[in-house]
Amino acid sequence: MAIFPLREVRAGQRGIGKTVFSGSTIEEFQVEILGVLENVGPRQSVILARLSGGPLEKTGVMQGMSGSPVYINGRLVGAVALAFNFAKEPIAGIRPIEEMLAITGQSPSNTASLTGKARLQVARKDVPLAPVAAGSGLQSTSLIEIATPISFSGFTSATLEHFAPELKKLGLDPRQGVSSGGRLPSKMGNPALLRAGDMIAVELLSGDLTMGAEGTVTHVDGSHVYAFGHRFLSVGNTELPFARAEVLTLLPNLSASFKISSPTQWMGTITQDRSTSIYGELGRKADTVPLSIAMKDGHRAPLSYRMQMVNDRALSPFIVQMAIYSSIDATERTLGLASYSLHGLVEFQNGIPPLRLDNTYAGDFNVPLQVSGGVASPLAYLLGAGFDALKIKNISVEIEASERKRLLQIDQITASRKEVHPGDALELTVSFSGENGLESQRSVRYTVPIGAPAGILNFTAVDGSYSNTLDYQQVVSALPKSPTQAISFLNNLRPNTNAYVRVWRTDPAFLVQGEDLPDPPPSLGLILAKAQVAQGTWLARGSKIDELRIATGDVVVTGSKTVAVEVKE
Repeated sequence: MAIFPLREVRAGQRGIGKTVFSGSTIEEFQVEILGVLENVGPRQSVILARLSGGPLEKTGVMQGMSGSPVYINGRLVGAVALAFNFAKEPIAGIRPIEEMLAITGQSPSNTASLTGKARLQVARKDVPLAPVAAGSGLQSTSLIEIATPISFSGFTSATLEHFAPELKKLGLDPRQGVSSGGRLPSKMGNPALLRAGDMIAVELLSGDLTMGAEGTVTHVDGSHVYAFGHRFLSVGNTELPFARAEVLTLLPNLSASFKISSPTQWMGTITQDRSTSIYGELGRKADTVPLSIAMKDGHRAPLSYRMQMVNDRALSPFIVQMAIYSSIDATERTLGLASYSLHGLVEFQNGIPPLRLDNTYAGDFNVPLQVSGGVASPLAYLLGAGFDALKIKNISVEIEASERKRLLQIDQITASRKEVHPGDALELTVSFSGENGLESQRSVRYTVPIGAPAGILNFTAVDGSYSNTLDYQQVVSALPKSPTQAISFLNNLRPNTNAYVRVWRTDPAFLVQGEDLPDPPPSLGLILAKAQVAQGTWLARGSKIDELRIATGDVVVTGSKTVAVEVKE
């Protein structure tokens, strides 16, 4: 198929477009060129056109039409990619095919053929297309990329309501219950069946919970495919599985009409997601991650969810968070007293040790968000560390729920003596309070080291989160040196279910390569302080001498109290 170059496009020319309005049948619609908007973005132009035919007079330009190919005199000119908000006519912006092909380094001429294998290389850095003031007298004046409809199956409505703002920031329009969901056949479909104008779904999550984004194929080039005519998520190099889809029906809407579709069979993998197009390979199986979530609450049989998720640094933590939040919301209450025990394992390829997820969360409001964040946050930290060798092999999570608020507040810490000498033993008692007037105490013994200098010795009873903050704020702000170091740091974080008595002095302390350096010489302390202030990692804290753990069972501990003891010579 030859192309129709942008330089030959003129107002008044007519052509045809191809898309699917029902089932899997590709139908034609008419295209009238209105003109060319030049330099709407850095080295980007848009062809303005009026569409007609089929249901377009009733629906206007629909979500799901992104990527629909447009031809003039039998030559491919580009893809439907942009539209006007609330337009009364189906006026569309067409992405020139030259800009779509640029993501693979192709530079076609007027008579160039689009057959043959394209080389996968980025010719230039893609820049987002800014909203364009069309100035054409139309009622709506913002020409924007057609929002990508993303369909959810198996997710609760509360999940979509909570995460919809984040999805919309990514240019996605979440839809619930407009996809049949379910499991696709594991066998790859016949790539030869995929044609320009076909509907596809980029499947971010498949299985018991599904998440897929729909659009249209612009061009099939041997074993390669171009689609959408604009970014999906603009994640660059990626590996996202996509399936052929069929259209169940069209839904006209005053705000934005859209296609309701359902994936049918796997076709390949999207390998490039750039500002002007997505690009993929037919017949290639994507490297996805098995994700399993088990829910227990003692009132019903355990529920389990099994899925396959994309393996992407930016997307995977967000998808895991949504899946866990929805799994909890589907079976447990999200408001009111609640406690959740989380146990899980993130396994990696290449013999890298696993990340352990063990913690408990309790509270009165939206505790499921804390639980889901307890998995997504460490996962995002690891994947954002920039190690290519850090490839996820499997994620398994087990959550046990209770409608009781298993939480203890640290009320007080007392010392058996106000004055001690080096070598003396000291008993420290921590008092806790909980729901329904519950009160309890735990005691630990501490022996003042021989040779301890005279002065004030502080004992602070804290929860695990606060103690982690004191010790690891500087570590978090610095990039880890290896995947093993990053995982070790996370695995050594203190859980929420213990109290800790920190023994410290007011002398300054610093973290050097993850190790505590208490009370350094003044000259070294000055150098370290200046370096850490410059790096934005300075944290004023005392010099920790020791830490004593107080086990409280499977109960969340919160709060902080301090008592001071004087060491005499």
